[in-house]
Amino acid sequence: MNETNYTRVSEFVLLGLSSSKELQPFLFLIFSLLYLAILLGNFLIILTVTSDSRLHTPMYFLLANLSFIDICVSSFATPKMLADFLVERKTISFEACMAQIFCVHQFAGGEMVLLVSMAYDRYVAICKPLHYMTIMSRRVCIILVIIPWFVGFIHTMSQLAFTVNLPFCGPNQVDSFFCDLPLVTKLACTDTYVISLLIVADSGVLTMCTFVFLVVSYTVILITVRNRSSASMAKARSTLTAHITVVILFFGPCIFIYVWPFNGYSLDKVLAVFYTIFTPILNPLIYTLRNKDVKAAMSKLRSRYLKPGQVSSLIRNVLFPET
Repeated sequence: MNETNYTRVSEFVLLGLSSSKELQPFLFLIFSLLYLAILLGNFLIILTVTSDSRLHTPMYFLLANLSFIDICVSSFATPKMLADFLVERKTISFEACMAQIFCVHQFAGGEMVLLVSMAYDRYVAICKPLHYMTIMSRRVCIILVIIPWFVGFIHTMSQLAFTVNLPFCGPNQVDSFFCDLPLVTKLACTDTYVISLLIVADSGVLTMCTFVFLVVSYTVILITVRNRSSASMAKARSTLTAHITVVILFFGPCIFIYVWPFNGYSLDKVLAVFYTIFTPILNPLIYTLRNKDVKAAMSKLRSRYLKPGQVSSLIRNVLFPET
């Protein structure tokens, strides 16, 4: 199409999760509570790790960074989704749409690589325990956190390079609650078949490379654990179970979304909700319910800041202030 014959789209319309007006208040309440739980759960892990010196180890340092990324993953779209439940016309500007695309690939790509960093930490701890503190030095830990952000940035910039200059001149309805890249490129006023393949290939290469690396790493670790029967290996099995569960929960929806990105949009919505809402809320539960050290640190934190009678006293002072 001749560039002089179209007017550039200035905003997109997000169709959201449901078109039913009766469901909007109910969905707003449910997702508000879930988002609040995500923030509280992940901030609690960050606070627990930073405040307890016993948790100042590479594994918990990486766990705190995972909680921070989970907050980012849930926050790039959820506040907008909650606001859209309260309005009839759900629009988003072109610039904000591109910002959402940037954020989802930055944070998702970063979390993939951070899971690899966590797998490497567990590999060194279990397969090379005598050299663990030497290998996992402070410098290495910082590098293992910086690399995911760098890879995420390269990934998201390569995705935006395919999209930002596309001509959007007509249809502007995105059948999702955020600007999902495959759905947005489909609205361009040009043939996007090749671009769509490049987008899927870009995300697919990163996803499959990290997934294969994780599968190989945890296979080696599980074989090592199986060949050892000491008491420390029992704790390692519990830790590995949490790590592997998180990997499955993260990569399951991700692989489905990008292997079949142009079919079954309703299924993609469900998977997108699972990925942006339920995975960030499940991660704190998985790591805390099976980890005695974290539970002990949280108990210590609670006893320090919420002493017996302190909460009831605070509530009493708020409700019945002294005159």
